Amino acid sequence: MKRVIFTNNAPAPIGPYSQAIENNGMLFISGQVPIDPATGKIVEGSIAEQTRQVMENIRAIVNAANFGNDLSKILKCTIYLSDMSLFGAMNEVYGTYFPTQPPARAAFAVKGLPLGALVEIEAVAMR
Repeated sequence: MKRVIFTNNAPAPIGPYSQAIENNGMLFISGQVPIDPATGKIVEGSIAEQTRQVMENIRAIVNAANFGNDLSKILKCTIYLSDMSLFGAMNEVYGTYFPTQPPARAAFAVKGLPLGALVEIEAVAMR
């Protein structure tokens, strides 16, 4: 049965989508940009700071869906970068969230991201 996931600990959707949808033990997390849920604004700063905020937003959604407080249930991430020159610094921070058995992943540079973000990450998890 389809269940919409929402938490105030992650940014509210800025369009017609849900933070995540759970169905049959699978969790589909919408692309997260580095919005601080407390302020509703993009975190200013480096790709490292923005990646950290995105990953904390994903963690909050995983937690709200009762998939645990860690990210070990994540199977796949798709990462969108404003420029591939940011890949190395993003990867350093991203790797700290998956110290063992990291999920499958793809990373792309795109022409632009919402609100001028440097990074957006979507994820799929399973119970």
